[in-house]
Amino acid sequence: MRQRLTCDVVVVGAGVVGAACALYAARAGLDVTVLDRGCVAGGTTGAGEGNLLVSDKEPGPELELALLSARLWADLADEGLGEAVEYEAKGGLVVATPEAWTGLAAFAAAQRQAGVAAVEVPAGHLRDVEPHLAHGLAGGVRYPQDAQVMPALAAAHLLRVSGARLLTGREVTEVLRGPDGAVRGVRTDRGEVHAPAVVNAAGTWGGELAARAGVSLPVLPRRGFVLVTEPLPPRIRHKVYAAGYVADVASDAAELQTSPVVEGTAAGPVLIGASRERVGFDRSLSLPALRALAAGATRLFPFLAGVRALRAYAGFRPYLPDHLPAIGPDPRAPGLFHACGHEGAGIGLATGTGHLIAQALTGRAPDIRLRPFRPDRFREEAA
Repeated sequence: MRQRLTCDVVVVGAGVVGAACALYAARAGLDVTVLDRGCVAGGTTGAGEGNLLVSDKEPGPELELALLSARLWADLADEGLGEAVEYEAKGGLVVATPEAWTGLAAFAAAQRQAGVAAVEVPAGHLRDVEPHLAHGLAGGVRYPQDAQVMPALAAAHLLRVSGARLLTGREVTEVLRGPDGAVRGVRTDRGEVHAPAVVNAAGTWGGELAARAGVSLPVLPRRGFVLVTEPLPPRIRHKVYAAGYVADVASDAAELQTSPVVEGTAAGPVLIGASRERVGFDRSLSLPALRALAAGATRLFPFLAGVRALRAYAGFRPYLPDHLPAIGPDPRAPGLFHACGHEGAGIGLATGTGHLIAQALTGRAPDIRLRPFRPDRFREEAA
């Protein structure tokens, strides 16, 4: 049966970013409806590792957002959500070969100036921090502010505690706009939802939703694989990755790139990433990518060579050309707000994004500058 609903704000996307937008908007006193054409966490969120990182971000707007988000995740954990979302304040460890050590040390020094806790670990003490690490590394940097959640649980529980109305299995076919161009809701394949504000939290499909509002946002998918091992006793204490991961994240290359990222989970399996490539929405299994992930992981932790990988999964990270998400109001369509394009950092940046969107929806001054995240900053490229 087709329905017509009315609320204060419609959030399109029931991943972790949409869930965080719903939570903070509801806490600001707004009546929120969340729509998704699939299920909760059925897109990029469900294929994520759950990283809440400051370690991989250079000083600038994204790091400001990451530090804000880290504080908000910790606040939610203190409120009682920590166990439900498997929040672990485990910290991160970035390690370097002799060739990469100078660059990593300089990167960490700049981060410290921006408020990041970054503790250098000499080569001789690396195995005190991670006993099973390979020999021959030049040193590392430990990041106590890094943490982890279970992504699907995070999205589900943020939505639950928000109290927002959740409508899944409904595709938004049009963002409704009035004669003055202002947003007045959305049309779905099962009816309309009327609201003076619509939040685009559609992740990798954010460009598609923007087009249905009559504006452009050049979101592209960047495919990544994760290997999952058999359950193991706890052997890896931190999220551990090689210094080259930071450069891969910032790269514009379309071809396959991999850099070892390894972490344990509360349930026992070890998660192994990270790969990146631009192949559209092709979900085909890539043996070269999986072999590269396995090889990189065993270089960091040789014991993994004797461990079975039980499965692999792929996800599509929502990539924008300047590697910054689109957050905030769209001046081309009054009432349209964007919260997408976070690439592989969406889970970590979700809380800060939701908080900033709630501030924008209610006319409050944002905690950090929104200008670097303006959704219309790509209009010249789009033209």
